[in-house]
Amino acid sequence: MENEEVPSAPSTPATPGTPGAPLFGGFKVERSGNGRRSLLKNCKCFGVEELALEEGTLPKVSCSLPPPPIPLAKKIGAEFIGTFILIFAGTATPIVNQKTQGSESLLGCAASSGLAVMVVILSTGHISGAHLNPALTIAFAALKHFPWKHVPMYIGAQVVASLCAAFALKGIFHPIMGGGVTVPSGSYGQAFALEFIISFNLMFVVTAVATDTRAVGELAGIAVGATVMLNILIAGPTTGASMNPVRTLGPAVAANNYKAIWVYLTAPILGALCGAGIYSAVKLPEEDGGIHEKPSTTRSFRR
Repeated sequence: MENEEVPSAPSTPATPGTPGAPLFGGFKVERSGNGRRSLLKNCKCFGVEELALEEGTLPKVSCSLPPPPIPLAKKIGAEFIGTFILIFAGTATPIVNQKTQGSESLLGCAASSGLAVMVVILSTGHISGAHLNPALTIAFAALKHFPWKHVPMYIGAQVVASLCAAFALKGIFHPIMGGGVTVPSGSYGQAFALEFIISFNLMFVVTAVATDTRAVGELAGIAVGATVMLNILIAGPTTGASMNPVRTLGPAVAANNYKAIWVYLTAPILGALCGAGIYSAVKLPEEDGGIHEKPSTTRSFRR
């Protein structure tokens, strides 16, 4: 009975995700009911009902196939669309707030950007990782969670999406465009410190939900969107709470207003690098039972 072959049904591909995993997961030795060791374990792609044997029960058999790799062109396209939605929503709300003499309020501006981040992560996170921000892309690459060779293409898609969104808003709301530009209302030092800290907060949370298997990955969109909303409530009146170089760059070019742009191009990147590094330093070590897999080449909000 122990040498009988167990028939299996054809496997079906899993949900698309991060490429780089082995074709088949390793088989783990488990104890059966009679104390014998078995090379069969539960898997996702097919299962075999438990068979009653004279000496015990044969555990269920299953295996897991890796998802097919996602083409780079699709990742870049998803990154472009996601960044366009984010910049359009995050810039349009302050413009409408200015046009309607403050009807949107700071809370409305914060909620708009937070909701935009949340819906984009939930809709494109499993395709491109939903970086939406050059600071996040650079921080992921610096910590070896993202390949450096893809960084220029991701940042290029983010910059182009920002420019497209900004000029679309300029055509729609012209001549009212000043409200969408992030400029400091205080000193440059104060603006730099605030942008650094809120970018640190954002990347700390992003690193947790995107790279740590113990974090609740299914709630990544809510966690990151809530962090964006919180940061805008903190720094919005002082700096506009950019946290994102392309959030500032596109509207600045469309409105021809480059005041303190160096703050918004440097502070978010430095803050994101520190946030990612600090979380990587404090997170708990992996407990994989001695089985070490090669780290993935890309990171996604949806695992």
